Amino acid sequence: MLDGKKTLFSGMQATGNLTLGNYLGALKNWVSLSDDYLTFYSVVDMHSITIRQDPAELRKRARTLLTLYIAAGLDPEKNCIYYQSHVSGHAELAWILNCFTYMGELNRMTQFKDKAAKHADNINAGLFTYPVLMAADILLYQTDVVPVGIDQMQHLELTRDIAIRFNNLYGDVFTIPEAYIGKSGAKIMSLQDPSKKMSKSDENPNGSIYLMDDPDTIIRKCKRAVTDSEACVRYRDEQPGIKNLIDIYCACLNKTPDEVEREFDGKGYGDFKLAVGEAVVSVLKPLQDRFADLSKNKDYLDKVIKENAEKASWYSNKTLRKVQKKIGFPERIR
Repeated sequence: MLDGKKTLFSGMQATGNLTLGNYLGALKNWVSLSDDYLTFYSVVDMHSITIRQDPAELRKRARTLLTLYIAAGLDPEKNCIYYQSHVSGHAELAWILNCFTYMGELNRMTQFKDKAAKHADNINAGLFTYPVLMAADILLYQTDVVPVGIDQMQHLELTRDIAIRFNNLYGDVFTIPEAYIGKSGAKIMSLQDPSKKMSKSDENPNGSIYLMDDPDTIIRKCKRAVTDSEACVRYRDEQPGIKNLIDIYCACLNKTPDEVEREFDGKGYGDFKLAVGEAVVSVLKPLQDRFADLSKNKDYLDKVIKENAEKASWYSNKTLRKVQKKIGFPERIR
C-alpha cells in the first residue's frame, strides 16, 4: 500500500490497434478505479519487442496507445501513465528476479508455447522470460491488485511464487499481489467467429471493431456480423453471434440482456445490427474526438510523458533500492 491507498498496476502492449473489446473489457473500467487505488498504467513497449517490430511503427503505436489512455478518460494527474521503457527499474528488477525463477516454472508457461508455435523463426530468450519481466512490472510498485484475464492468471501466479520465494529469503520485501476482482468488463467476441475473443491480431479485419474506425466502417462491420437463421434476438448460448452483439449493445448503453430482448422483440436482425452499430458509434465518437484534440497538442503529451515517467521512476526506485540492498549489491554513492 502506497500513499494510504492500495496499488493497482496494469498495462497494454504497443502492438496492433486497440479494439472495442480492449475498451469495453478493460480500458473503460480502468477509468473508474483512480479514486480508489493508486494506479499505474503502463504502455508495455518492452514486452512488445519479443516479436520483431518496425522501430518507427513501434514508436508511433506507443504514443498512440498512451494518447488513447488519456482520451478514454484516464486523468494523468490521478493515474501514472507511462512508457515501460522510460523506467529502467523494470529491466533492472527483471534481471534480479530471473535469478530467483526456475527454468521448470518458465517451461510450464502456456503462453510461451503458444507464441513459440506462432513465431518458430524467432524463439528468443525474451519470449521465454517474458513472465519474469511481467513479475517485475507488478512487484516494482508494491502492487496489491492486478486486473487480469484468464489468459494471464498463470503469469500472476508465477509472480506471486517469485515474490514469496524472495520474501522467504530476505524478509518482507514485496507485496504479494492479488487478482483484481471488481466489476467485470464485457467479454467481447469476434464479429466473424464468436467462439474467439475480439483481437488486435485478428487476420479477418471484419472480426474486430477498432477504436479509430469511422462510423461507416463500424456500421458495416456490425451489419456483416455472423448470426444465425433463428431470426430472433435472444440472449442464449445457442445463438453465440446474437449473444455477442447483445453484450456489445448492453456494454455501450448500460442495458441488461432482458431489456434488449424486449426492445427488439418481433424485430429482425437487420434492425438489431444497425442499432448495435449506432450504439458503438455513440460510445467511440467522443473518444475519437478527444484523441484528435490530444494528438494536436504535442507539448501537453510530451509533458505528461516526462512527468509520469519521473513519477513512476520515483516509486519504482523505492522498491529497487531495497531489493538491491537485500541481495548485496554495493550501495550507490550519491
